[in-house]
Amino acid sequence: MGRHFVISALLVCAALPACARTRPHYGGTLRIETQGDPWQAPDGIARRLVLDTLTTVGDAGGALPALAVRWDSQNADHRWEFWIRADVHFQDGTLLTSDAVAAALDDTCSHAGANCPWRAVHGVGPSVVFTSDSPVPDLPELLGQTEFAIARQDASGAVLGTGPFRVTGFANGALTLVANDDCWAGRPFVDAVEVRSRRMVRDQWLDLSVGKADIVEVPPELLRQAQEQHLNVLMSRPVDLLALTIAPDGAMASREMRQAAALAVDRTALYNVIFQKQGEVTASLLPEGLSGYSFLFPSDQELDRARALRGGATPSGLTLGASDTSAPMQLAAERLALNLHEAGFNVQTAAAGSRQTAALELRRAHLEAGSPRAAFDEMLARFGQNGTVNGTDAAALWEVERGILDNETIVPLLWLPRAWAAGERVRDLRLSVDGEPLLADASVEGGK
Repeated sequence: MGRHFVISALLVCAALPACARTRPHYGGTLRIETQGDPWQAPDGIARRLVLDTLTTVGDAGGALPALAVRWDSQNADHRWEFWIRADVHFQDGTLLTSDAVAAALDDTCSHAGANCPWRAVHGVGPSVVFTSDSPVPDLPELLGQTEFAIARQDASGAVLGTGPFRVTGFANGALTLVANDDCWAGRPFVDAVEVRSRRMVRDQWLDLSVGKADIVEVPPELLRQAQEQHLNVLMSRPVDLLALTIAPDGAMASREMRQAAALAVDRTALYNVIFQKQGEVTASLLPEGLSGYSFLFPSDQELDRARALRGGATPSGLTLGASDTSAPMQLAAERLALNLHEAGFNVQTAAAGSRQTAALELRRAHLEAGSPRAAFDEMLARFGQNGTVNGTDAAALWEVERGILDNETIVPLLWLPRAWAAGERVRDLRLSVDGEPLLADASVEGGK
C-alpha cells in the first residue's frame, strides 16, 4: 500500500508542470486575423466580443440565459416576456434596463434588410415584452443571433455593449479590445484581443508561422493543406450554406426556366474539386445533421431534363455574380456558369467586386441557430423568404421547405464547416455552435 501511494504521488508530481502550463492564466493579448469585417453581423469577431444577446445558443442547440435570465410565452406564442438580468452595466457604467434593450432592438429593426420576427417590443418594469402577428415558438433561440445583440452609442458615437471586451482604439490596421473587468459573465482570461481584419489567408498563415498571430482562419478548401502542414486546427459542423439564388423576373420569370437552371448545377464537382470534399452536398436549407431529412431533396445534376424544360429557349444577357470576391467563390461561380452553358443558357460571370445586378447570384449564408426550427427560420430570413410552419417537428419543416424550394428561387448547393488554426501559446480555445472562436474563454501561455 505504501509503495503504491509513493508511486502515485510521484506520478502526480510529474504531471504538475504540464497541468500548470495548460491551466488558464490571466493576462496577455490574443492576436486574431480575419478576412472579413470584425463588426459585420452575423459573424464579425469584434461584434461578438463587445456585445451580448438576450440569450445564447447552447451546445445542444437550445436557448440559454444571457442578458435575459428567464422567459415565458403567452397567447399561443404571439406574446413573449423576457426578464432582464439585474445589475448589468454597459461598458461606460450605464445600467442596462428593459427600456435600453427595447430601444436597441427597435434600432436594429429600423435598419434596411432587418428581419425581426416580432411586430413590437417594449420595456415593462424589469422585463421586455415582444408581440407578433404570427406565433414565434423559437423566439428565445432567434434572440441569440448576433443580429439582435444589444448595443448603445456614447456621445462620441462609439459602440458600447455589455460583453467581455470593450473597444479602445484602431491603429496600424489593428482593432484593440481590452478586458471588461466588470463584465456580468466574469472577466475574460486575457487582458486584450487584437483583431487584424481584411487579411488574405496566405498572410494570416505566414503571421501564424512566425508568431505574429495566434488565431487565423482556415477556409474549407484549405483544410487538407492545413492538416498537411500540421497546423492545430479546430473545425465546426457545417454552418455555411452555399446557394445559388435566381431572380424570378426577366428571362428567368418562368418557373420551368428556373427549374432547368437548378437541374443543371453540378454540386459534386463543387464539392470534390473546389471545396476539397469538406462539408456535405445538399439541396436543402438545413444540414442533414440538424434536420435529418435533407437527403429527401434530390441533388444530382440532370442535364437532359434541364434542356427539356428549357424547351429550346435561350435566355440572353444572364449574369451570374458572387456575394464575395474570394477566389473559391469566383471559381464556384465560373463552374456554375459552365454547367448552365451545358444546359443551353447564355450566362456570363460578373467581374469580382462588380456592383451590377445579376439575375443569378452565388451566396454564402451563415447559420447561428442550433435547433431545426430556429435554423429554418434563420435561413428563411437570410434569403428574404416567408414561410409559416405549423409545428416544430421535421415533417412540418420539410413540408414548408419543399414548398419554398419548389419555386426554384433558392438552389442550395453545399453546407460547409468553419475552421481556425491556433498557435502554440493558445490554451483552452473552443468554437461556438456556429463555428466562431470563443475568445473570452481562451488564454495564452504565460499571460504574455
